[in-house]
This record gives sequence, C-alpha cells and structure tokens, in this order.
Amino acid sequence: MLAIAGTVPDKDFPLVAGEARLKGKRIRIEGKAISVNRGTPALLAAAIKAGEVLGQPAPFGYLVGDIGMGDGSRRLYQYLTRHLGESGFETITFHYLQPDVDWHNRVLFAVEEMAPRPILIADAGFMYAAKMSGEATKYDLFTPDIGELAFLADEEAPHPFYTRGFILHDENRVPDLIARAYEHHNAARYLLVKGEKDYVADQQGILAIIDSPMEETLEAIGGTGDTLTGIVAALIGAGMETRESAIIAAHVNRLAGYYANPTPATQVMEIIRHIPGALEEILEKREGIREQNAV
Repeated sequence: MLAIAGTVPDKDFPLVAGEARLKGKRIRIEGKAISVNRGTPALLAAAIKAGEVLGQPAPFGYLVGDIGMGDGSRRLYQYLTRHLGESGFETITFHYLQPDVDWHNRVLFAVEEMAPRPILIADAGFMYAAKMSGEATKYDLFTPDIGELAFLADEEAPHPFYTRGFILHDENRVPDLIARAYEHHNAARYLLVKGEKDYVADQQGILAIIDSPMEETLEAIGGTGDTLTGIVAALIGAGMETRESAIIAAHVNRLAGYYANPTPATQVMEIIRHIPGALEEILEKREGIREQNAV
C-alpha cells in the first residue's frame, strides 16, 4: 500500500491520518477536507487518479497544517516516528515538511525497522532534510526540480538558501548537476528531475529524457511537479520498477497537461482529471512495444 505524508498551508488544519479520497476538487481524510490546488493535496489527487487505473486502493494520507513556522511539521514528524513502524506500507512518499535533520533521522530510523523495508520517495522539504542529514542514499527516488537539484549538487550548502551562486539553475547544466549530486552522495538511487525536459537518472548517468509533448504554458501552472510525483508514487506503489515508473510518469504527466489544453488560467485539477486517460494511453503503447519486441 502507498502512503503519502506532507503539509498544507492552513494553520488550523489538524493532523489527520487515514485513507485519502478525492471528492470533487477536495481531498478528504478522516472527515477533513482540503482543496486541491498544488502541494501535497495535488500529489495525493494525482496518485488517487493514477491508482484508479492501476486497480490500487486509495493511498493512506498523513496531512497537517503548517504555514512555514514548522510547528505542524514537527507534530507530523513525531506522529510518523511513533506509527510508521506498526504500518505495512510498501511505498512511502514524503513531501512538503519543514526540513528538520533531527526529526528526519528519527523518521528514517522508524522506517528502517519496518519489515520488509518500504520503497522511499522524497520531494520538496523532506528531500532537503534527507540531503542535509547525509542520508540521501537511503532513498529510492528523489523528484527535484532544477532549483532543488542545484541544492543536491552543492556538497557544501547546509540549506537551500545557501546554494552557491556558481551552481546555476540552468536547464543546460542538468547533466552536470546530476553527476555532481551523485559524486557527493547527495542523490537517491534514482532521480526524476522535473523541468522543461524531464530527466531520469541514476549513478551511471542519464537513463531517459522526456520532452514531449511540450506545453510551455504548463511551466507557469503551480502543482504540475506535484502531480508528476503523485503519478510515479502510484506506479511504484502498484509494484512497477522504479526506473520504468519514473519514465512512464513523466510521459503521463506531460500528456495529461497536453489534453487539458492549458492556458495561464488553468488550475492543476483540470490536468489531474486527464491523468487516467493519459496513463491508459501510455500503458497501452508500452504493452504494444513489448508485444512487437516479443515477435
């Protein structure tokens, strides 16, 4: 089963833990609802829609309100530390949490006591904490954008604010940044780098570049990186190998964006609605290629 943990920008939103459902434009967990616009709710919504195609149960969600002060994140860290060990999750995705090395390490200790050990995905603030702790290699997949990749590539930066200026957030430097992140052991087993082009890489180098369909309008729509992480989490949660999941997810996210026919006013929920159709199409193409290769 897939679990997803993160925060929402509402200081009054309580800590909830339970099956996540998508009702209209809102994620509901334990009777509490939050709008899907971007962030962890968008990630959850994308995972739910992809999971429906894959015949998977709804993901288990951990959410709490945090407007940047870190109090909600600390409560969620503490809750995860106490309860993950008794869960049976096969895949866990950590998303927007205030970076805290000490609490990150406590959560990681709890995860390592799980048997079998789950596949670990990290993005956003939790990915920062994983790198800051020196434990990045314990993870199976990071899903950074180019700016986040620059922080991973800076072996001296103790916090994203201190990423050195010569490590440019430049699309053309993505291969160099990937290599640098792996050289200094600041990357997960696989990287799915989100941007104008999406890159899938491991320690050996770039495995795939996905750049079509290209919808420039999507770059300005908040939440499309979150939907990509949600799709890949659902695929891995369904038992697909991590590398293949990352490549398929990048194709699906782009195709869903294309089918949404986006404008600058498009909201991420309009893209999420197209995930099932896009995923079915990509999976059919994948199966067709397999059948051709088998002949």
